[in-house]
Amino acid sequence: MHLVPAERADRRTIDGHRVCDAVAGIGEPGHVRAWADRFSLLADPRRLALLLALHRAGPLAVSDLAVATGMNDPAVSQALRLLRTAGVVEGDKDGRVVRYRVTDGPTAELLEHC
Repeated sequence: MHLVPAERADRRTIDGHRVCDAVAGIGEPGHVRAWADRFSLLADPRRLALLLALHRAGPLAVSDLAVATGMNDPAVSQALRLLRTAGVVEGDKDGRVVRYRVTDGPTAELLEHC
């Protein structure tokens, strides 16, 4: 049980080798936190709808996303702000219009399965 942290090493196990495999499979806490954060972004149906629209249709402006998702413009803007802060989407400005696109590879890969 060489992968079990010292503070848990005295606990009883049934299959010690599988416990080590499980610890290795979980990985670093920071990596787990990053994936949990990514899943929390996808857990909101409105954000997920926005991401699916962007992923499948390509770059779209706020007003177009509002029409596509049935949301109002301020709600779309607020959701995009959160997604942009999380590094999942980016906006490309073309004059006065900003078109958003999915830029996070792992998130895009998850969206392929929706």
